[in-house]
Amino acid sequence: MRILHILPVLAMAGALVAAPALASQCPMDVGKIDAALKTAELSEADKAEVMKLRDEGEALHNSGDHAKSVETLAKAKAILKVE
Repeated sequence: MRILHILPVLAMAGALVAAPALASQCPMDVGKIDAALKTAELSEADKAEVMKLRDEGEALHNSGDHAKSVETLAKAKAILKVE
């Protein structure tokens, strides 16, 4: 029964530990996207989509929504085929 009281505390602690990791990942992802765009051979539509996702991801990062930023930037990286 006592474990039920500890689980929410552990979940919150995990979220607090993960937040800084996500926050630092966003700028690295933006940098990877920017570097890949310099040499990528994409259609105009794909390039426009990557730029839209990149800008949206950066805005989400700047607003503090790092999880959504990482998710959005991952979509741009997938189009570019970068990790």
